[in-house]
Amino acid sequence: MREDYQALIDEVSALLGAPATLEDRDFGLIAFGVHGSGADDTELVLDPVRTRSIMQRRSSAAVRAWFERFGITRAAGPVRIPPDPAAGVVKGRLCLPARHAGVVHGYVWLLDDGTLSLDDPRLSEALATATRIGALLAAEARAGARLGDLLRAALAGPVTGRQAATSELREALGSVAAGPLALVAVTPWGAGTAGPARLPRVPVTAAVPAGEAGTPAGGALAALVRLPTADAVEPARGVAERLLGSPRAVSGRSGTGGTGATGGVGTASGTGGASGTGGAVGGAGTAGGTAGISAALPGLTEPGAAWRQALAAARAARAAPRLGPVADWAALGPYRLLTALPASGAPDPVVRRLLEPGHREMAHTAEVYLDCAGQASRAAAALGVHRQTLYYRLSRVEQLTGLDLTDGESRLLLHMALKASRL
Repeated sequence: MREDYQALIDEVSALLGAPATLEDRDFGLIAFGVHGSGADDTELVLDPVRTRSIMQRRSSAAVRAWFERFGITRAAGPVRIPPDPAAGVVKGRLCLPARHAGVVHGYVWLLDDGTLSLDDPRLSEALATATRIGALLAAEARAGARLGDLLRAALAGPVTGRQAATSELREALGSVAAGPLALVAVTPWGAGTAGPARLPRVPVTAAVPAGEAGTPAGGALAALVRLPTADAVEPARGVAERLLGSPRAVSGRSGTGGTGATGGVGTASGTGGASGTGGAVGGAGTAGGTAGISAALPGLTEPGAAWRQALAAARAARAAPRLGPVADWAALGPYRLLTALPASGAPDPVVRRLLEPGHREMAHTAEVYLDCAGQASRAAAALGVHRQTLYYRLSRVEQLTGLDLTDGESRLLLHMALKASRL
């Protein structure tokens, strides 16, 4: 269907003699066209907002807010939008809403040089093409919504109906269900003002409310992603990174729900997630949303187990910033075991005093020391302190915990207790 969108946007570009861009109603890029090769055309094509949309597959929040001020979400005809340098919009726009059945499903954007009047017959013809695009987007949303409902039922529906939902989803996906597949979890995920049916145009997605199937506070979004091979998770990472760019991934609210989907199972390209360094144990962790990727599924047989893995990876990414914001279940290390343990609601008694605000530096020292396998020179270098300073802090750790750090089991207990405290 992407080929259909590209052909239609090329049709608009050729009709109006101007480069056109198609975005969904969440401002995610679908297709773009280029027209002409003259200096003026090049200047228009290199508009910074358009370049960002093409390179990052999405417009910024400031750009979106500026455009929506002009009523494009309700418009039935072309809308002329002036530039706004403060939002990064240095050139004006003509917006053609892609409508179907009275609902705007996307936007066709034209860089506006001021020469095209709103009553130009060519613009009316282009609007008719935008309406055809709206019908395609609506049909795609309807088909995807059914898949999303089935995915949510398979992951978080009544236990007695999950197997049946999985079978129905497998049948609906056809050969794609044979795998390999991966599940992506994004937390938190709020329904936002757009309502439950407006999920991003990525592989099969379903919003899972907080508390269902182990979903944390704030809810989560599940995305089922097709992989080219079992060991190639790049498409899942690309989907996760795109979803984390949504406002709903950083402003989720407890208790949000709803289901829905957009698009069918497919692939998306992406790059590795940003890495970070962990702060002191018990700190704030990662701000905003995090995402987790399950181990590859050879086929759609046990999505529930993969969903738990994806949620655990997202949880670990929040606890240990070095893993995130997108964490792969296969690379969680000790967090694979720790996330499977029942939450106690309180840190292990051995680290209780160590986690008090006045001892955070000691806790961080202990964790870095144990992460460095007890090698004092490595730990001192990582902490940026003299070895004698390290030894003094470790003696304080022993006093606060009552543990002997020359004993292997004591080290193991302390290390796991510190890691668990992040969760």
